[in-house]
Amino acid sequence: MPYRVTFVCTGNICRSPMAEWVLRHHVEEERLDVDVDSSGTGNWHVGDEADDRTIAALERAGYRSAHMARQFEPGWFGRYDLILALDKGHLRALQSMAPDAEARGKVRLLREFDPDAGGDLDVPDPYYGGRADFDMVLEQVEAAMPGLLEEIRTALKEN
Repeated sequence: MPYRVTFVCTGNICRSPMAEWVLRHHVEEERLDVDVDSSGTGNWHVGDEADDRTIAALERAGYRSAHMARQFEPGWFGRYDLILALDKGHLRALQSMAPDAEARGKVRLLREFDPDAGGDLDVPDPYYGGRADFDMVLEQVEAAMPGLLEEIRTALKEN
């Protein structure tokens, strides 16, 4: 059974799909048995593709992307081994949806896996910004990948 990871942001068109496709790239490259997807805490963009600026940032960095936004549902906690929030607001929303302590224990912040993040564990929302904001989000996502991949490799060995 594959290890299952999901990323959650607000509308599922900027940060979480970016993180999804960066992790997909790495797990495919390493041939790890991992399923990766993403969703949002809100329903504003359900059915929409990723923001054009998200797609452009991913393509500039050599990643691919294909995405349809969706909203995270409380019944999904059982589907995932790891649920990664992109900021503390998403973390609180997910923890409040969690049916029990086990489900809450699956929810973490992505930047917890970046040893250089310091105390600032939020990935800022680039939606109202420009190219530089989306590129900065991509840099933060990429900085968390080595630690996240190590967490996934360890979990796969334990299973």
